[in-house]
Amino acid sequence: MKLLALDTATDACSAAVWVDGVVHERYELAPRRHAALILPMIEAVLAEAGLRPAQLDAVAFGRGPGAFTGVRIAVGIAQGIAFAAGLPVVPVSTLAALALGVGRETGYARLAVALDARMSEVYWGTYAVTADDAELLGEERVCAPAAVTAPAGGDWFGAGGGWRVHSTVLSRRLPVHGCLEERYPRAADVARLAAVSRQRVGWVSPDLALPVYLRNEVVAGRVAGSR
Repeated sequence: MKLLALDTATDACSAAVWVDGVVHERYELAPRRHAALILPMIEAVLAEAGLRPAQLDAVAFGRGPGAFTGVRIAVGIAQGIAFAAGLPVVPVSTLAALALGVGRETGYARLAVALDARMSEVYWGTYAVTADDAELLGEERVCAPAAVTAPAGGDWFGAGGGWRVHSTVLSRRLPVHGCLEERYPRAADVARLAAVSRQRVGWVSPDLALPVYLRNEVVAGRVAGSR
């Protein structure tokens, strides 16, 4: 299986090609530079893998939640490549990708992911992580740090910048055995989850490459303001 993956939903920007488990990736922490960086990154990983878009099986992308503009960049580029090459797309949760990456790094199997959503809120999700998958436990949500929830039991480990910004409140809500705050979703993990999601009918046509923002009122305001 050959997949192209990209993620621009947070301050990090990355692209990866996944070929039967072998990953080629470009990654850079580059706030507000995603539009300039992502296409050269995609060209670089495709060249490194010796592939053209038409030789891929699908295009995966971080579908959010995350920064409004960053998520839209990923959706638009994934759709453009997929339409041109006649490929399906694979929307992958940025929270799940972060959980998978930190779980692989630390060995912890239960990850509590918090990204700073501004407005005194976090994007929140809890996951059971294996070597190549991150299963959502409950639901992804945007909420105040004091309102987060997690399934009872288990050794929890925290991931994401929301733990840095709201560490005191989050730790009271969910005691963790440790936390990696300076971690972001990576395209390599988006690709890994996309490969697994084929078993769940997670691949869709490009016109169904929809973003997930969680905060509907902000999206409505952005759309209204753009008219």
